[in-house]
Amino acid sequence: MATTRVTHRIAAELLAERDPVVAALLAAAGPPRFGRPRETHFAALVRSVLYQQLAGAAAAAIHGRLLLALDAVVTPESFLELSFDTLRGVGLSRNKAISLQDLATKVLDGTVVLEPRGLARESDEEVIARLSTVRGIGRWTAQMFLMFQLRRLDVWPAGDLGVRRGYGLAWGVAMPTERQIEPLGDAFRPYRSVVAWYCWRAAELYAGAAESALTR
Repeated sequence: MATTRVTHRIAAELLAERDPVVAALLAAAGPPRFGRPRETHFAALVRSVLYQQLAGAAAAAIHGRLLLALDAVVTPESFLELSFDTLRGVGLSRNKAISLQDLATKVLDGTVVLEPRGLARESDEEVIARLSTVRGIGRWTAQMFLMFQLRRLDVWPAGDLGVRRGYGLAWGVAMPTERQIEPLGDAFRPYRSVVAWYCWRAAELYAGAAESALTR
């Protein structure tokens, strides 16, 4: 007998049966929106590093110039064919150019696994550990990769300010610290990614925070 694959929507409905706050958020915000990835894993990570600490319009312009330099072929091999001067010329800072070169190198030497079968064998923490060896990629970036690119259901970004703020607003408590919110997620296993998304939405719904790329 075939088993039903748990989607983000099904996970939200299951959580709503267990927790009235999640039920209220599901009613107010609708099912969680985790769009299907449109880029390769490598291209998604390049975009993530490039967009860090940049305004959206500026990052988009630099990303567009980088794609032109790559002839829209975003692979580790094609990236490493670009000279450092070319990377700087499209608008990448020195640190980001080095970070992306490091990413491409570590994908090719196997330090970072992006091949689907290899990723399927790795736990969330193993993926985070490998990605965190890359200069410029920390735990948060790796967690976003797990949630939105790999669509894993049980990621809990306890260090994210929006998650912590939204949790406090939704559950009617003082905003928890990173240390405090970590165990609070245990009640929502194995679907903590869905609760994190609703925490971001809670900050938008209850505190007027601007809609972010994470919740569109």
